[in-house]
Amino acid sequence: MAFLSSLDISGSALTASRLRMDVISENIANASTTRTQAGGPYRRKMVVYRSADQKDSFRSLLDQKLEPDSQAMGGVQVEKIVEDQTPFNTVYDPSHPDADAQGYVQMPNVDVTKETMDMMSVTRAYSANINALGAVKNMAAKALEIGK
Repeated sequence: MAFLSSLDISGSALTASRLRMDVISENIANASTTRTQAGGPYRRKMVVYRSADQKDSFRSLLDQKLEPDSQAMGGVQVEKIVEDQTPFNTVYDPSHPDADAQGYVQMPNVDVTKETMDMMSVTRAYSANINALGAVKNMAAKALEIGK
């Protein structure tokens, strides 16, 4: 049934969005962490998405459009979580325990404003997928009413 694949697609997006929210929350929580277990300040993390279907080639997409009855599953998956390699911010604070000889402290490369904007974006995507799930549920309910 086609509506079941719609549920799978929205469900995969909800799962991926939730993980991205968790990573953004971790970034915000560690925005001032100057010392980690690996040594040095905390590095901002980012989520990398990829298409959930195994056929990502142009040819497979074209075949899918030409043959609409094909059972290609869409959706999204988290491919990996990567660390942002932008340089750390340096702040002059000679009283900080992690300050170097000149009094500078390396701070994490986390911009709280950017993280807040990313959180707003992923929250809207999450809400859109909740609405899509609701629409599929309502369509299925109406289809069952027609059959009565």
